[in-house]
Amino acid sequence: MAGDNSGRPSIFPTLLYADARAAIRQLTEAFGFTEVHVYETDDGGVAHAELAQGNGMVMLGSKGTGGVFDQVMKDAGPSGVYIVVDDVDAHHQRAKEHGAEILMPPTDQDYGSRDYMARDAEGNVWSFGTYAPEAGA
Repeated sequence: MAGDNSGRPSIFPTLLYADARAAIRQLTEAFGFTEVHVYETDDGGVAHAELAQGNGMVMLGSKGTGGVFDQVMKDAGPSGVYIVVDDVDAHHQRAKEHGAEILMPPTDQDYGSRDYMARDAEGNVWSFGTYAPEAGA
């Protein structure tokens, strides 16, 4: 089955956070995501949020909501997400200025990409780089 590379993305990494509001703040301020939607629970938690970066999105929410996804992810470890950015060095500088934990500074890779890695406040690893894989036909 061929993938459709046009229009909206078809893959959305989804993460749960103990403090989803702090995660949204870090992802927008340090990593340059744009807040698209934030839906709250009755008690003010984050039931579901969507943040955009380029033409992709990540979805996130609060741990402990009791939903099916929350239950199956309860014992999951941190996740890793790769995001394509145009200017790795400027992106890295922004993340550093906002106190993100940098795991690897901007580095030229053998396969032609320039990447860096950072860890968010709850242990997820975010890689930002110039490598943009093309979906096969």
